[in-house]
Amino acid sequence: MHPFSLLFLVALGAATAARLWLSLRHMQHVRAHRDQVPAAFAAEIPASSHRTAADYTVAKSRLDLVEVPLDALVVLLLTFGGGLAWLDGLLRPQLGDGLLHGVALIGAVVVLTSAISLPASVYRTFVIEQQFGFNKMTPAMFIGDLLRNALLGTALGLPLLAAVLWLMGAMGPLWWLYVWAVWVGFNLLVLAVYPTFIAPFFNKFSPLEDSALEARVRTLLERCGFQAQGLFVMDGSRRSSHGNAYFTGLGRSKRIVFFDTLLARLTPEEIEAVLAHELGHFKLRHVAKRIAWTFAASLVFLALLAWLAAQPWFHVSLGVDHPSTAMALLLFFTVLPSFTFLLSPLFAWYSRRHEFEADHYAARNASAPDLVRALVKLYKDNASTLTPDPVHSMFYDSHPPAAIRIARLQAAAR
Repeated sequence: MHPFSLLFLVALGAATAARLWLSLRHMQHVRAHRDQVPAAFAAEIPASSHRTAADYTVAKSRLDLVEVPLDALVVLLLTFGGGLAWLDGLLRPQLGDGLLHGVALIGAVVVLTSAISLPASVYRTFVIEQQFGFNKMTPAMFIGDLLRNALLGTALGLPLLAAVLWLMGAMGPLWWLYVWAVWVGFNLLVLAVYPTFIAPFFNKFSPLEDSALEARVRTLLERCGFQAQGLFVMDGSRRSSHGNAYFTGLGRSKRIVFFDTLLARLTPEEIEAVLAHELGHFKLRHVAKRIAWTFAASLVFLALLAWLAAQPWFHVSLGVDHPSTAMALLLFFTVLPSFTFLLSPLFAWYSRRHEFEADHYAARNASAPDLVRALVKLYKDNASTLTPDPVHSMFYDSHPPAAIRIARLQAAAR
């Protein structure tokens, strides 16, 4: 066995075992605290809601116990099981060794892996979300979303993929710099056009009609120095009863979007506080920082891919005897998650740090007590557990645990 084969197997096994261990301890921790509402929330959240949140969390984690080993099995079948080599051999006689073959090979793998993950998605939507009263989707809507995603992925993804594969084959040893430039331009373009061309493909957006709330929001925007193309309400209730608010877009295309479910649950003061938190991300340049980090990381990974693609052992050690640019791309992104999993706590910590900073910004520019009340309502309505396992939270949670977040906001209010 090639040393890299052994290294990858160890990384895959360790990442899979860690994911399962984290899910199991998360379930155990949440169950252990199921019947006792944390003291900080006892006055606002009844025991029945706390138990529902615990059961919802456990149900989602239980599905992880199936998905995680299934994902590992798919990776093994694609690599050492010869799946990628078989697909390559199936397509090559019909399409040759050119660009069309590479696009078809990667497209076939995307379709295959998407089909494998579909049952879990169906179960999550129509069993777990349905059981806890969150799902509003019908089978027809679910299929419609699948088709829209497939159409959008084809329209955007295929030209990008073709451009990447062509650059990999035509631009010599420094192809990865050209690919990186195209990747950056593509992402910036998508961010710019998403609010007006992509998002309406899935949801209906209508102008905010509550004049009093609009006046309050515009006063906040002026206070924060934020300019938006408009204030919109999204029909999130068509698919789910979960609520949220966000801003999206770049430059003049920036929009502020409220889920209709959020507007139905919160008072105007609470909505203002939630929006102030979201504006904090903008004002403190969190979005720009995350985009910059993403682009920097993609440059490093593309440079690594360029080096690995030139090493014959990289293909052979992963069960492939016929190297190609498309195969190198597939292999790289198949094995990468196993090696980067241990970086998850770093990414989660960075995100949680930004959430604390945005909360502090909201406390200065709106009202910390109103944000606390809004968050407690959202925790309750979204059945978010108030007692996550600390280690699981460290690995996965992009937002701070509820108790810590509320305690900091209450301290800011004092």
